[in-house]
Amino acid sequence: MGSWNPSQYLKYAGPRLRPAVDLIERAGAAFGAAPAPGAIFDLGCGTGNTTRLLAERWPGADVVGVDASPDMLARARASDIGARWIEADLADWAPPAPPDLLYSNAALHWLDDHEVLFPRLMGSICDGGVMAIQMPRNHAEPSHALMAEAARAGPWREKLKAVRGLPPVAPPEAYYDILAPVARQLEIWESVYLHVLEGDDPVVEWTMATGFRPFLDALDGAQRDGLLEDYRARIAKAYPKRADGKTLFPFRRMFIVAGR
Repeated sequence: MGSWNPSQYLKYAGPRLRPAVDLIERAGAAFGAAPAPGAIFDLGCGTGNTTRLLAERWPGADVVGVDASPDMLARARASDIGARWIEADLADWAPPAPPDLLYSNAALHWLDDHEVLFPRLMGSICDGGVMAIQMPRNHAEPSHALMAEAARAGPWREKLKAVRGLPPVAPPEAYYDILAPVARQLEIWESVYLHVLEGDDPVVEWTMATGFRPFLDALDGAQRDGLLEDYRARIAKAYPKRADGKTLFPFRRMFIVAGR
C-alpha cells in the first residue's frame, strides 16, 4: 500500500468524515437498549479523526485505534484524542479480548479475501457486540476508472503494470452472503454523497491521498509528473468546474452493521 501522507489525506477531512458519522449513528442504534460499548477498536484509524468521534460518542469506553501506517499514527499520538494506539496490519490483526464494537471507516477495502476476513473479525467480537464497516464503492466511476486509463497511456505503463490500484469492493449482496450465516442482525446499504469541492483539481487532490497514491508512489521525476498531468486532464473533463467555481464529486459508499 506504500506510504500514507497525513497532510494530503486531511485536505478533505470534513467530507471524508460524513460517512463516518453516519456509521457511528447506525452502530449506536444497533446496540438498542443494551449497555453502551465498553471496548471499541477503530480499524484503519489513520490520524484518529474517526477515533475522536468514537471517544466522544462513548466517553466511558476504552477506545483503541489500529493502523498500519506509522506516519498516520504519529499524527494521532500527537493529538489530544482520548484513545490508545496500536500499529498493526489489519490482514492478520486480532483483538486481545472480544470487544463490544469493531468499527472501520474506509479501510478494509484495501485488504483481500473478505470472505475470510469479515467472518474472522465478526467472530472476534463479544456476544451482543457489533461490527460496523464503511467502504468506498466508487471504482466504476471516472475518479477511479481514469486512474487505470492514465496508467496505461504513457511511457510509464511498463513500470505501472505490477502496481495494484484500489481493489474493487464487491456488491452488497456478496457481503450479505458472507455475513448472514454468522450475524444475529445485519444491515447493508449504500449511499452516494455529493461532495461540493473547492479549489483547483479537487478530485485529483482527493484521490492523490488514497486510490491514486500507489500509482504515483511507483514513479518519480518526469514520469510521475507526466502521469499526474495526464490524469488531471482526464479528470478535468469528467468533473468540470460549475459556474460558481465549485466541483461536484459524487461518491458511492457501502455500509455494513452486523450484530453478533
